[in-house]
Amino acid sequence: MASTANAAGCLKGAVVGGVAGHYAGHHAVVGAVGGCIVGRHVAKKHTEEQQAAAQAAPHQQAKMQ
Repeated sequence: MASTANAAGCLKGAVVGGVAGHYAGHHAVVGAVGGCIVGRHVAKKHTEEQQAAAQAAPHQQAKMQ
């Protein structure tokens, strides 16, 4: 599942970075590479947060009962 998040994060980041780079001086390729790196980082962080929340949820329900 982490590889899927990395791929999706890279693709989304590359698109956004490419567009931003294009408008910031015709550096679309540099923007796409940077966006891919940032997108992968953000997607990985998001996935880790979701996994931590999923692991904590059963423990929270047990404490309530």
